[in-house]
Amino acid sequence: MGCTRREFLALASMGTVAGVAGCTPASHEPQSPSTDVAADPAVDLSEFEGLALDSSAWRYDDENNVYYQLGLTYCLNPATETYESLAIFVPGAYFTAEKNGDTYTCTVNEKAVVGSFTPATAPILMPINSAALSAQASPTAYGYEGLAPYLGEGCVYVYAGFRGRSAAVDTATGSSELIAGGSPWPVVDLKAAVRYLRYNAAALPCDASRTFVFGFGAGGGLSAVLGASGDSSLFEPYLAEIGAITHDAEGEPVSDAVAGSASWCPVTSYDMADAAYEWCQGQYASEDSRADGTWTQLLSRDLAAAYASWVNEMDLRDSDDAQLTLDETETGVYSMGSYAQALLAEVDDAATYFVQNTAFPYTYTPQRLDDPSFPGDPNLLSGAADGAGEGDAASSGAIEGVAQVQSTIYDSAQSYFASLNEGTWWINYNHRSASVSVSSLRDFVMHLRPARLPSSPYDRPDRSSRANQLFGIGEESTLHFSPCVAQTVEAGAEKYASCEDWNVTLDAAWAEDLEKVDALEVGMAERVDMMNPLAWLSGHYDGYGQSSVAPHWRVNEGLFDTEVSLCTAANLVLALRKYDGVADVAHTPVWGQGHVLAERTGSATSNLIAWVVACCAS
Repeated sequence: MGCTRREFLALASMGTVAGVAGCTPASHEPQSPSTDVAADPAVDLSEFEGLALDSSAWRYDDENNVYYQLGLTYCLNPATETYESLAIFVPGAYFTAEKNGDTYTCTVNEKAVVGSFTPATAPILMPINSAALSAQASPTAYGYEGLAPYLGEGCVYVYAGFRGRSAAVDTATGSSELIAGGSPWPVVDLKAAVRYLRYNAAALPCDASRTFVFGFGAGGGLSAVLGASGDSSLFEPYLAEIGAITHDAEGEPVSDAVAGSASWCPVTSYDMADAAYEWCQGQYASEDSRADGTWTQLLSRDLAAAYASWVNEMDLRDSDDAQLTLDETETGVYSMGSYAQALLAEVDDAATYFVQNTAFPYTYTPQRLDDPSFPGDPNLLSGAADGAGEGDAASSGAIEGVAQVQSTIYDSAQSYFASLNEGTWWINYNHRSASVSVSSLRDFVMHLRPARLPSSPYDRPDRSSRANQLFGIGEESTLHFSPCVAQTVEAGAEKYASCEDWNVTLDAAWAEDLEKVDALEVGMAERVDMMNPLAWLSGHYDGYGQSSVAPHWRVNEGLFDTEVSLCTAANLVLALRKYDGVADVAHTPVWGQGHVLAERTGSATSNLIAWVVACCAS
């Protein structure tokens, strides 16, 4: 027999779920807070009245028929209103409005139909507009550019600010005071924004339980964390710190669970990100930080082996429910086994789809997207192309930041694969069946997805990465964070000491950083878990089953992406497909594209909206 979500969360926060017979979440699907449990009489029912949406404060874009509000602070005690506030954009037909000076008093027009939705069914779409997890400021001005596809389909679009990967000074206020940043504040702020929308759902023309988040790169990883960690008790101290909404006017709990998560090339799961990168790409490299004689080459090999051990402990399973594992080869490299074969099968399938659906002559242009600009903030839009590799610019939903190099034109599939096989034969193209097979994961990586980042790329020995910033604390703006790297360095210190570039202080540096706690006395291991969607999706972690997991997921990745391991998206998808309550997982590896908004056809914007519509219809 199941328990209510409120009962489950209460037990989870006390760490007693495992000891209660038959007590598992009745549903992992986001839902409105239960109304069959009496409100706590000690709750102050008026506590969050100051965060109620003012229905008389809407502004109106007459030309495009859009109502909007800017600068809505979503918590009682914001560290910074510049970032902890949001903007809401609503299709005009959803409101009946009365003009009062410069603003409008709006009531919901229940009979309206816009695109695929009505005010009772419209979803909320919330972009995470930072591939590098730099802070995302809330809009201070209105701009319609890019909003048309979302509003035209009947979605409500919400652009929420959040703090970024490191502590910072809010220059907009002129204050010199340092604002806390880093893990888990980006997640905390967006959870507070989701709660604000649910709290004000009655005044908005939407179904607030249908909130979809989406992002690219580290922003895509943050989208995955939000999708996996709904109502997790781990975040409660942080949410309390900023005065995030906890209950409605009747005393019922307000949820921060979302209905769907979409991500492109997600960078996440930082606990094993370095080991995954070295296993997938680094162990096959032999230059720069992985050159012979360097201690970082030895570290790369050791991390690759550590990743194999982790995979064998994880209980990742394929569609036939067989456990995926890795085996050591004669040369000591863990490149064989069902886990490697599962990844290779994805590569083969994507290459086959590519050749069956590509018109030749084909032009290949290597591309990398530095930081996309999803619409919502007029300061970020410049009319650049939506999605990479499309060949034409989109007039709306603009994305900027694509870096391009010289293009190559192939007149036929045969010439394309002959070029890939130049020097050594590793990829097979069957012209008759139009199918493709790659000889090994190693060959694919070395030819098309080589290690671009240095050894231990996220938790770097010199603490120089953006991920090191993400786990910094206050003025200690960059810290070591990975227990896997720390353990590997400790175990190999004697061996590494034989290398001329070894620094004897490194062993202690990791150990010292991992002992540090943040301002709320939360340790590094827990802060790393709070940026890892697998912490709630895999039985390997203590948080498994202790959250409301989104039912709908979309994960796209460019197979030529050198910024992140091939394993990151794959592990997320494998865990989701075995998680009870997840309704659907759309996973699309895209051949021929790298660290971009990878899509096989169409644009990222149109495909995202079509996916949301399909999720809401299911």
